[in-house]
Amino acid sequence: MDKTKPFEKIAAQFQVSKESAKYFLNHVQKSFKNEKPSHQLIVEFVEKQGYEFVPTPYDVASAMNESGAWTYDLNSPPPAVVDEEDVYV
Repeated sequence: MDKTKPFEKIAAQFQVSKESAKYFLNHVQKSFKNEKPSHQLIVEFVEKQGYEFVPTPYDVASAMNESGAWTYDLNSPPPAVVDEEDVYV
């Protein structure tokens, strides 16, 4: 029986720290309003998608919702990060 924890699988797949993997999984869950998918379901979905880079948690949640893997309501997307224009060029 496989004793690898979901966050360890994400950490190995994307070559990130275990803490970053836990953060990622928790934020995928937080992207949904009420019903939250399990970490195992998120890992299985990410593995099937074959991402070559670390997607944003909201992108994974949105893809899960659109594909029917988890059809519960999503929260609004997080605000986009915009760099300030360099004024002193």
